[in-house]
Amino acid sequence: MRLLFFLLMTLSASAGQLLFIGTYTRTTSKGIYAVWLDEATGVLSTPVLAATTPSPSFLAFTPDQKTLYAVSESNAMAAAFGTDLAHGTLRPLQPPQPSGGAAPCHLVVDATSRTLLVANYHTGVVAAIPLLADGTLGAPHAIQHTGHSVDLSRQTSPHVHSVTLSPDNRFALVCDLGLDRIFTYRLDPAQATLTPGEPPFVATTPGAGPRHLTFGADGRHAYAITEMCSTVLAFDYDPVTGALTLRQSLSTLPADFKGTSSGAEIRLHPNGRFLYASNRGHDSIAVFAVDPATGKLSLVAITPCGGKNPRNFSLSPDGAWLVCANQNSNSLSVFRLDAVTGRLTPTGHTAEVPLPVCVLFAR
Repeated sequence: MRLLFFLLMTLSASAGQLLFIGTYTRTTSKGIYAVWLDEATGVLSTPVLAATTPSPSFLAFTPDQKTLYAVSESNAMAAAFGTDLAHGTLRPLQPPQPSGGAAPCHLVVDATSRTLLVANYHTGVVAAIPLLADGTLGAPHAIQHTGHSVDLSRQTSPHVHSVTLSPDNRFALVCDLGLDRIFTYRLDPAQATLTPGEPPFVATTPGAGPRHLTFGADGRHAYAITEMCSTVLAFDYDPVTGALTLRQSLSTLPADFKGTSSGAEIRLHPNGRFLYASNRGHDSIAVFAVDPATGKLSLVAITPCGGKNPRNFSLSPDGAWLVCANQNSNSLSVFRLDAVTGRLTPTGHTAEVPLPVCVLFAR
């Protein structure tokens, strides 16, 4: 206990920015780890176990960051934790609860902290889970997708991969890799329910496999990364209906790349001027400039990610740093961000974490 206390005090005394790291626990990982980023140098502290939980492959805060939620991908569960951001610790609020489907891989909390939305990959289910006043989880309301797409090895059934809330909290946009569709649902956070939008979805290129999505700073555009085609899709977004209209598709890979790669994460810089997307296989992060008038993208650079299989990455709230989770090299890598050009500069600073797959910055 004395050693644990010493580690926690050392961690909290560190100057810098707190991050929580989600992992797969099929090797030596035990769950969610806490690490501190030195905001002057980009150096990472030694990761410390913050919570023991099975395969927390995606993490999300409530808006006030007093509660953190994690999927338990291997157990078809979701877990709730109270946070101590001063010390980088997590406290379970209840035993893990059903996620509404199998292999939950993504989740998000609505702006009122009354609903948790979970993407369940294997069963093609998007679930709305009511959040009680103490942050604990109620029973999920599940919506089952049906159908298939063109790839007979990966798209014989729906595979819900992410849920993204609109800036005004009225709509949930759901990427379904198995159906090559991005669905729009109206959200009622008070009742923790979803109803199909009109139109209910936008179709992507057959075989593309939409994975994750983010909104532009103006709230009038949205951007999705496809896993199977390694493209970024730029959409016009109608905030009245929640509808998406495709305007642009760009590769995240170099034109001369001949190997195998898949898209993973997509993030917008806090200043709204740059978009980042990761490539697993090519092991890189593509940087795009965002036209403020049209929302269209132009490629700036493609930078090596500093490890293998960059499944996820996140940008610091001040936009100065990017931390990448390299799943297959068991490492985190740190990049300095240029807010004027959008370019990434590797710092050479890393930290070892078993099978890291999610990076979540605290404020």
